[in-house]
Amino acid sequence: MKFRTLLLLCIISPLSLVLAQNGKAYTLKSPDGKTVMTILPKETVSWMVQHDGADVITPSVISITLDDGEVLGQSVAVKKAATAAINEVINTPIYKKDKVQNNCNQLTLTLKGDYGLIFRAYNDGVAYRWFTERKGEITIVNEEANFNFKDDDKAFLPFVNDYRNKDKFNTSFESHYDNINISAIKKDTLAFLPVLVDVGSPLKAVILEGDLQDYPGMYVTRGEGNSLHGVFAPYPTEEFVNRLNYAVKSRANYIAKTAGTRTFPWRVVVISTEDRQLADNDMMQRLAAPSRLTDISWIKPGKVAWDWWNDWNITHVDFKAGINVPTYKYYIDFAAANKLEYIIIDEGWSDDHDLNISKLDVQAVVDYGKQKNVGVILWSTWYAITRDADALFAKFAKMGVKGFKIDFIDRDDQKAVSSLYDLAQLAADHHLMVDYHGMYKPSGMQRTYPNIINCEGVKGLENMKWGVDNQPGYDVSIPFIRMMAGPMDYTPGGMRNATKEAFRPVNSNPMTQGTRSHQLAMYAIFEAPLQMLSDNPTIYMREQESTDFIAAVPTTFDETVALDGKVGDFVSMARRKGATWYAGAMTNWTPREIKIDLSFLGEGSYKATIFEDGINANRDATDYIRNVITVTAKDKLTIKMASGGGWAARFERE
Repeated sequence: MKFRTLLLLCIISPLSLVLAQNGKAYTLKSPDGKTVMTILPKETVSWMVQHDGADVITPSVISITLDDGEVLGQSVAVKKAATAAINEVINTPIYKKDKVQNNCNQLTLTLKGDYGLIFRAYNDGVAYRWFTERKGEITIVNEEANFNFKDDDKAFLPFVNDYRNKDKFNTSFESHYDNINISAIKKDTLAFLPVLVDVGSPLKAVILEGDLQDYPGMYVTRGEGNSLHGVFAPYPTEEFVNRLNYAVKSRANYIAKTAGTRTFPWRVVVISTEDRQLADNDMMQRLAAPSRLTDISWIKPGKVAWDWWNDWNITHVDFKAGINVPTYKYYIDFAAANKLEYIIIDEGWSDDHDLNISKLDVQAVVDYGKQKNVGVILWSTWYAITRDADALFAKFAKMGVKGFKIDFIDRDDQKAVSSLYDLAQLAADHHLMVDYHGMYKPSGMQRTYPNIINCEGVKGLENMKWGVDNQPGYDVSIPFIRMMAGPMDYTPGGMRNATKEAFRPVNSNPMTQGTRSHQLAMYAIFEAPLQMLSDNPTIYMREQESTDFIAAVPTTFDETVALDGKVGDFVSMARRKGATWYAGAMTNWTPREIKIDLSFLGEGSYKATIFEDGINANRDATDYIRNVITVTAKDKLTIKMASGGGWAARFERE
């Protein structure tokens, strides 16, 4: 399979670029004319955004400061202003749809001093990025990125809450959302992207960054007034190994040393008039650098039988379960029986810091998997794989391993970000996929390196093992916020489902919050080209009806339709692969009745296999009903979800 992009780029009429009377302001409109960016390059550079006449971003100053004291964005002189219309179709073979439309108007300001800015206005948002055209290397002390709002708006903010080694930039990027006013953000706290701001009914704005390469990721904190202000991790100067982390002991007084000629990450605001629009947004694919891999035919998305979450707790076997060959043969047999593409061998198979010291006969497991047509993926810490990545990738690829789950990155300073791109390229050289854990939001990197088959950066199911307060509320928030940044390895599929009252944290044989149907729905709602089955094979075989449904859901799709939803309350989604549709709905702890409009279906009738909460799901969250009915695109289904409930369906054309 070749990765091809069809690009149509043409210069548009100068009338699309409106100059204010003073000749110092530029206005850029989206193709539909509703989203308007105004750029003011004067003594400073500021930008603002309106949608249908309503303020989204009020004038906000931006700049970049270099180590010699020069400030890009001060005392600005415009040398050239060029406008263009972009209308391209991007083929996306490993995504939630098979193609993405990239349609926007673009303004490029080339400024005196060999640098400039690129602005884009889309129907559903805006973006800008800096570029420099300097010789040699430049050192960036800081970047000023401000997002000012007219009012003290409420926002969904995932705060850094697990500072490690006394370094606030060392974090797992996992946090529930605080839904608070901007004024309530505590001083010096950091929220990682994406964040959502309610700018006034019905408008919402989601702040992201795209095409993050060789540069630190952006956090936000409260700025002056009703403002979110960008914060960037300084470059690490001294590191040390702290258990599984490669942690930072000291940092420099700059954020990046980088090539003098380059483009910088996109600063992005996605705008919605309905919450459901956020659950099906392609901005990261549009803004990402194109694929650097000419052949991606060897990259195989799929589902994975996973060991760590269920603590290797298989039963009714004649061997001791654990990190050993018989246990993994059992996982492989289960995967083969259910047509799952992979198993993962997680933490414990090797020394945490040296992958050449193995505690398991990996070759025996891989060879058995080959017999059953099941691939093997290995876990590694970021530190361990980076000791000698090329040699390690070559060694395990020769053994027949299909990929690596690389964990405990827990940073997004320039060194960490660059490392993940380098690792993806080295892995691709050996036809290996990578699943990044303990990492920041992907920001489009999976388009640039399609062998990055999934990413974490989400407070997923593993957190059930040690307890959380409101996971169902988080589950119906992330499709509108975190998932906008790209795929997320949430690792769904728990079979020991519990009501709010019955739930308790259990490390071994863990429970999940919410109903069985809530878990099944995740396979249709959460974007994950490499999707885990987190529970153990024994219980999946005991719950074969649920397992059959999970196993049949693809992990990439040809079409996605966000049906309905409200951030933090509920979500419903449908996805198509070939002629078959898969749909899911989830609610928070509030029981809910919603309608599912089946107009997304094509012509003819469909066999619908439906899982919904049972009548006693409020007492026993494992209770569900499976129905098989015939439907058409003209039908509307009324579904009732219990507290923490859900609904999942497969529609097969008859």
